[in-house]
Amino acid sequence: MADIGFYHLLRTGPDQALPQLLARTLKAGQRATIRCGSPERVAALDTSLWLTPDPDWLPHGTPTTGNADLQPIWLTTEDEAPNGAKFLFLIDNTTADLAAYTRVFDLFDGNDESAVTAARERWKSAKSAGHTLTYWQQTPRGWEKKA
Repeated sequence: MADIGFYHLLRTGPDQALPQLLARTLKAGQRATIRCGSPERVAALDTSLWLTPDPDWLPHGTPTTGNADLQPIWLTTEDEAPNGAKFLFLIDNTTADLAAYTRVFDLFDGNDESAVTAARERWKSAKSAGHTLTYWQQTPRGWEKKA
């Protein structure tokens, strides 16, 4: 079973929240896959990660750049981890087969009621499947773990 963290974004979008989470992932010696909602989103996130100032280096690739097995971070629209990642980041209300991962980060826009509703449904589904769940909310002081 996976440990799944639901990240309720209230102050930033995933492009701003992901770099720090990805830096911690790499520091822990893990690889990551980020599942995006569209090829255009993959391209935009690819650019955003190359330009992020903190951390200043997030090595990653996409199906366009190739060499998935060499990439510590893989951006895709598919339910795949060709880089061998055990950490999965879900953005844009995407879903995936969670059984292949040890850790899942489900980031959702708390200012979009349809995204919140979809996240609640993913929570219920993951809970009924027996995964370990945590809920994090973005606050002015940073991430706070909620009950």
